[in-house]
Amino acid sequence: MDIRNIEKTEKFGYMFYIKYDGTKFHSFDEMNGKKTVKGRFKELMTELGFTWAKGIQQGGRTDAKVSATENILYVSSNFNGEMKELQENFNNLSDETLKITMIKKTFPNLSFPELIERREYIYEYPKKRIKNDLEIIEELCKNLSGKYDVSEFTDKKGLELKEHIREVNIEFKNGKLYFSGNSFMPKQVRIMSGYILTGKKEALEGRYLTLSKVVLNEELRRNIFEKVEGLKIEGVEKIERNVEKTLYIFYTNRKSELIGKNGKNIKSLKKIYGNIVVREL
Repeated sequence: MDIRNIEKTEKFGYMFYIKYDGTKFHSFDEMNGKKTVKGRFKELMTELGFTWAKGIQQGGRTDAKVSATENILYVSSNFNGEMKELQENFNNLSDETLKITMIKKTFPNLSFPELIERREYIYEYPKKRIKNDLEIIEELCKNLSGKYDVSEFTDKKGLELKEHIREVNIEFKNGKLYFSGNSFMPKQVRIMSGYILTGKKEALEGRYLTLSKVVLNEELRRNIFEKVEGLKIEGVEKIERNVEKTLYIFYTNRKSELIGKNGKNIKSLKKIYGNIVVREL
C-alpha cells in the first residue's frame, strides 16, 4: 500500500467488524423507508458525530434476512478519538440486532472488497426439511468444491457479472453446510444449499444463512495499525505502526520541533524506524 495515501490526507481507513440478526432487517444496503444494516449503522454513527468521506464499503454483502456473526464495514474518516470508546458508545445506542465487535485502523481510500481473500458462510436448514440422505450430501459437497464456472448456481443478476469462475470449499458437519470461497455470486450459496440438501437448484431461505467470517488478504492484514506501547521519543505523544513494522505514525503537539530545521530531526528518526508519518494532535 502506498505511503502517500497516509501522507496526503488526515484520514485513516476504519474497519468496523459487526454482527447482526438479518431477520430484523429488510436488506443489507440502504433503501428509502426500509430498515437496513448499512442504514442503521449510518444512523447510529451520525448520532455519535462520526463522519466519513464517500460511502460505506463492505467485506461481504448479504441478501435479505441473512445474518452475520462477522462482517466488516469500511470507511475513510478523519476521526481521531479512541476506537474502544466509539465501539462502546455505538453498542450502548444499538440493540441486539446490530453490534460492533471490533474496530481496526488501516489505510484510507481503499477499494475494500478487492482486499478480501475469502468469505465463510454457514447454512443451517431444519433437519426435517432436508430431502437428500447423508451419503448424497457428502458426495455433492465433494463434487461442488473446487475452482470452476458456478453460473448454474446463481440468479439473473449474477449472470450479468463478467467473472463467473469461483473457488469454493463445501463441507457438511453436524447438520450444517460450511462454505468457504474467494468470492460469491448473488444467491450462489443458497442455491448450492438447495441443490445439496433437497436436490433442487432453488435458493433456500436467507434466514437460515449466516456470514461467519470475512478473511482479509495478506497485504491488508500487514497494514493494520496498532498502538506501540513502551516506546518513548521526545516530543511524541503517541505512536502507531502497521503490523509489518514498515510504517510508523508519530502524533505530536510540537510538529515543527519534531521535524527540525530542514527536516534534520525527522531524518535521524527515519534512519532508526524507517518510514514515518507525523500527525499533529
